[in-house]
Amino acid sequence: MNDTQAFNEMMVHVPMCTHKEPENILVIGEASPEIKKELEKHKGNIEFGDKALLNSKDEKNIDVIILTDIEIDELLLANIDRVLKDDGLITFKTQSFHNDENRLKNDLKLVGTKFWIAMPFRFGHSTAILASKKYHPTADIVLQRSDIIDDLEYYSTEMHLASFVFPAAIHKALTTIARR
Repeated sequence: MNDTQAFNEMMVHVPMCTHKEPENILVIGEASPEIKKELEKHKGNIEFGDKALLNSKDEKNIDVIILTDIEIDELLLANIDRVLKDDGLITFKTQSFHNDENRLKNDLKLVGTKFWIAMPFRFGHSTAILASKKYHPTADIVLQRSDIIDDLEYYSTEMHLASFVFPAAIHKALTTIARR
């Protein structure tokens, strides 16, 4: 198992198995053939592009946005908020608590201004954030979807749930910042 495959599977299946019925999905940033292969395991209208793609989208029309290699900032978040449905969610890579605690905290604080839920999750050697306006990534996981995905190397329902669990000291340090 390599980190790249863990990244491809977790960045796709965690948000796609958290949202109840994702119909319109945007992937912003580099979309490798492996990311596309993982997305093909789900139903929905999937579009790929760069940040400029957000400008061409109608307001409140997108269910899930996956940022593959794009750092989030206030302007990007404002554009995301404009196009994301009221029950939409996003996921994006950030820094681990040990590598750059301030970056992780700042990313959580930033998305916390627009989302009810903003939670970090870990897999392989990566850390990402899932931010949602409605669905909780562990309480609302769609088992009828997460349990039946075929041809996986890393993702499973159990890995999905476990990826949101952190050691006690990190959990405590993020308690007032992460929105659970």
